[in-house]
Amino acid sequence: MIAARAAIINDKPLHIEAWLEQLGQPSADRDYLPGHARMQALLCGIKQHRPRLRIRIAGTNGKGSTAFMLAAALKAVGLAVGLYTSPHILHFNERIRIQDEPVHDDVLHAAMQRLMPAALKAGASYFETATALALDIFSCAGVDVEILEAGVGARLDATTAVPADMALITPIGLDHQSWLGDTVVEVAAEKAYVMQGCSSSISAPQESQVAALLQAFEPDLKSCEVMQWPQLAVRGEHQQINASLAYAAAQQLRDVLPEMDLSVARQAISACQVPCRLQLMQIGAARVWLDAAHNCHAIKALLPSLRALADPFDAILVFTREDRSLERELGLLEPYARQIVHKRDDTRAAVQALQDAIARRPAGLFLVLGSFLTVAAVLNAYPQSG
Repeated sequence: MIAARAAIINDKPLHIEAWLEQLGQPSADRDYLPGHARMQALLCGIKQHRPRLRIRIAGTNGKGSTAFMLAAALKAVGLAVGLYTSPHILHFNERIRIQDEPVHDDVLHAAMQRLMPAALKAGASYFETATALALDIFSCAGVDVEILEAGVGARLDATTAVPADMALITPIGLDHQSWLGDTVVEVAAEKAYVMQGCSSSISAPQESQVAALLQAFEPDLKSCEVMQWPQLAVRGEHQQINASLAYAAAQQLRDVLPEMDLSVARQAISACQVPCRLQLMQIGAARVWLDAAHNCHAIKALLPSLRALADPFDAILVFTREDRSLERELGLLEPYARQIVHKRDDTRAAVQALQDAIARRPAGLFLVLGSFLTVAAVLNAYPQSG
């Protein structure tokens, strides 16, 4: 069976998607398989080059934004940076970036050929295999720095199966409760393990109970001070926290990276464009803001930014998974829109709902909130826009 499946990808690089389908398509925590045993099985056959620095990032929201901003800062000071984030928006290659460029098909295909037999034998998940691919590709490229964004939690996440030097923790809230716990403190207890084995750790500001738990786990944990980033204001006041955390990491890294020029790092963070975080699209005469905020913590973080974008929106379209309730958050959004449209997270329904909204107000202002799958569906529906 393994040999038969492996033959699928030995044809040509364009069969990458066919190979990925063998692992099944991930859906957030539904793809989560706790434990490091499968990752170790995947990695034991890889000749790993340890980078000068490996950084893990965990938290509930802001992980991707912080990762992109820090990667931009490190690249700007002359370092070769490997960035691993999830999920992707349009193409799998987006998850694995070197110097901000998604991995090329040929490189990805070669890594898949090396790892596929072990992945199938170990029963590895989509996310575990993606993580192993990233580590293999970064190793072959000999990057200076690897930045790994955790998937679910940290204690048993695939990204913590390898040692790291620095840990960053973004704001923690309730999410993935089926795996991490029903209270924010229980969730924080799982995510605290991102710091294990790291020589330095920095946290964004947290709720008092969460902050106390993290400090107890790591007494040397530092908390970043939220700075003002005027250049980021148009993309959301909530990004101030993510930018400040990335900059705090750059400050801390001066001790180990002689290349670190803080003025260059700050400029790079300010200029960083994070995909699908208050991304503006022009669809005919209509303006549509897209954001992959699809849980209560993320939506609350957006609220302070909305008035500056539209006063009010003609419609805010919110798409959520069937196992999530955002009734309170929908109420909080009401002052910012003439209409709130709430539907379950179905990509076809999302595109149709946006088309209907634009048909009613062809020159309107709209905000679409949903998972990365929803955002990707909108981008695919309007490929010439944005």
